[in-house]
This record gives sequence, C-alpha cells and structure tokens, in this order.
Amino acid sequence: MTNKIEQLIIATVAFFWAFLMWFSTAAFSPSIGEFYNLSTGQLGLLASSAIWLAPPGRVIAGWASDRLGAHNVFAIILGYSGLVSIASAYASGFWFLTDFQVLFIERMIVASAGISFVVGIQHVAQWFEENEMGTAEGLYAGTGNVGAGVGALLLPRIYGTGFSEAFLHLGIVGVFIAIVYKVRGEPAKDIETAETAKANSGFGDTMFVWTRWAAIALMFAYMMSFGLEIAMNSWLPTYYERGFADQIAGLGFESTAAIQTAAGTFAAVQSFNASLFRPFSGYMSDLWQRKDWTPYPYLSTTQDYSPRVHWLMTALILITLTMVALTAIGVAGLLPASVLVLAFFGITVSFGTGGVFAIVPNMFPDRPGTASGFIGGISTSGGIVFPIIFASGALPSIHWGYAVVGVGIFIPLMLFYAWAMKHEDDPREHGLGSSERWLGGDDAGPAAAGGDD
Repeated sequence: MTNKIEQLIIATVAFFWAFLMWFSTAAFSPSIGEFYNLSTGQLGLLASSAIWLAPPGRVIAGWASDRLGAHNVFAIILGYSGLVSIASAYASGFWFLTDFQVLFIERMIVASAGISFVVGIQHVAQWFEENEMGTAEGLYAGTGNVGAGVGALLLPRIYGTGFSEAFLHLGIVGVFIAIVYKVRGEPAKDIETAETAKANSGFGDTMFVWTRWAAIALMFAYMMSFGLEIAMNSWLPTYYERGFADQIAGLGFESTAAIQTAAGTFAAVQSFNASLFRPFSGYMSDLWQRKDWTPYPYLSTTQDYSPRVHWLMTALILITLTMVALTAIGVAGLLPASVLVLAFFGITVSFGTGGVFAIVPNMFPDRPGTASGFIGGISTSGGIVFPIIFASGALPSIHWGYAVVGVGIFIPLMLFYAWAMKHEDDPREHGLGSSERWLGGDDAGPAAAGGDD
C-alpha cells in the first residue's frame, strides 16, 4: 500500500542522487583545471555552467509535474541526466569542438538533474498536510542537498583525479533510481488532489503565479539562499584552492590530488550544514507558525502563514551578515576562521531555503508545481551570476566577491521582499494584473488564487 512516507523516501533518495550528479563536476574542478590547463576565469565559468539550464528547466519541470505527475517527470530527468553522465566519461572532441568543449556541454546537461528539485517539492506537497509541510519539505530538500557535500567530501577520496570513472558510475546509478521512481512513485495522496493540480496548470494560472509580487519576492529570497548555495557548491573548491593556496600548502597539501581533497573538504562544510539544517529550518517555520511569532512591524501579520514570512526575513538578514563576514575573514587570510564562518554560513543558508518552501505550498496550494518551478527555477540564476562575480578580476582580491554580492545585491532584494510582504490583505491579490484578469470569472479571488482563506 503506497503511503506518504514511502513517497517522501523515494523523492528524497532521488533528489540526493540528482544533487550528487549535479555538483560532481565541482568536486573535480582542480583535476579538470589541471588536465585542460584552465584559468581561474575559465573555472568560474565552468562552475556557473552547472546552473545554466536550471532557470528555464525548473520552470518547465514544475509545470510538468502538475500536468503529468511528479513520478513521471522525476524519472525522465534522472534517466536522461544519468545517460549523459555515462557519455561524459568518454568525452572526446569532434568536428569543431575540442575534448573540453564536449565535456563542458555534457556536464551542463548532467547538471540539469538539479531541476528535479521542484518536482520533488510538488510531489511532497501533494502528500502532506499544511501543519507538517515545513518539516516534510525540509526533510526532502535537506537530505537531498547533502548530495553536494557528499560529492565534495568523498568523490575526490574515492576516485582521486579520475573524474571520468566517477561520472560513469554516478550515471549508472542515476538510471537505476529513475526506474525505481517510475515504478513505485504515485503523483498524489488521492485522485482529487492530482486532478486539481492538473486542472490549474493552464496559461492563465501560470501567468497569475508569475506576476504576483509575493511570488517574485519569494523567488528573490530563494536566490539569496539556494541560488547562493549552489553558487558556493560550484565555487568553493576553486576559492579555497586559490584564495588560501599558501595556507593549504603550509598544511602539507601540495599535489593536485591532495589540494583537491583539502579544498573539497573545506567546501563540504557549507554544503553539509546547508543540507543538514534545512529540516530544522522547516521545523522552525512550523514552530513560528504554531507560536504565531511575527516580530517585524513592517511585515504582514494577518495571513494564515504570516509567521513563516517573518521567520524567512530573519534568515535573509543572517545570510547577508555572514557574507560580509566571509570577506572580512578571507581578507585577513585566516583559513581556520574562514571554515568556521563558512559552517555558520551554511546554517543561515538552510534557514533561507527551508523557510521559502515552507511558505510556497501554503501560499499556492492548488498550483504547487507551477509556483515551485517559478520560485525554485528563476532563483537559480544566482548560481550563474554569483560565481562570475566571485571570480571577477575587477575586485581587489578573490575574497571581496562575497561582500559585493551581500551589500550590492542582497540588501535591495530584502527591501523588495519586505515591500511585497507588507499587505494585510491577501498578497496574492497584488501583482501585474488582477486575479480576474489571469484566472477569469467573477469569482476569481483568494480562493481561486489557490487559497482557502
């Protein structure tokens, strides 16, 4: 008998492996950089390419999960990314493409495994009730996100500099999990829930979600948290290899394999904490909801989920402060302190990622895939932009990128979030165009917008 725990486990295991495949390239960036003689700028470009397909891919995958069922969409994503991962183990140039260009394209396609996140979010939302949504989504996403930390920590130790062999094995397992998901997965707890999501996946429903100021604000919040997390997953091995080269050498790590292992270990600190504390963030959102905590006077207090909005604001403030701290410690050249700050940084990121998707299914319960695809998709563009800023030669040093992003980008995004979430009436009624325009009918309003107010 299918039950919600089995579906949660299937989704979590699948996302864990998708995440492992997604950032397996970053785990071998020193080896790939040495093998192909890449510059720091080229490594930054390679790091950002892991996210190139995520913004449009997640939008499409989220909509498709409402329309076709999450179990079907997740199986397709894991299946093709696993097959391309296998192919990337044998990458070789042809026509006008070099060996590295072929590898680059194939790994970009493999990295699209990460679009499966919004599919799992929709899947879990279709099985769990509102009062347990934060914890359930946190368990799914947090445990899945551990894949990046596992990759950074273990892949260099298992395979050394043999990235091709790692890509082969990861792909084979990915195809196997895709088959299991297709066979054992079920789209929702009942037919009515699945049919409701399917019925609300039309053009007007999609445009309604995309044009809500609250949805855009949550997208920016997720850019500040998960967009930043995936940027760091790709960037940190290169950052520690080149930003603390003397300190790492002083610890006795001199060969490429040794430096790669050390840099990957430091980088894994962020990923593990961002993953392991995400269920805790979901729990904290549930706790704030039960206790009705709304400490910020400039945010709405009248919505059923208002305490969750306030918890997320706390997370965004902490993320920004920690970004500035990373720059300060890096400029001082303090490697041990940098790792400690990075550990706390990972926790603050988890507060943001868990906080966002404790809100999304509650704000758009009848359009969970469409909303998750938009919010969880466009936000990943931060994973493209941030590594390029971090690797910019225009900055005084490699350490300054964190403060530039924190002050120059995150503070304006927080101000927009506060503005979008200030409405005491239903925030879904505010955006580009009314609910009547996008949803049609005289009865279009909060209920038609996906709520039960």
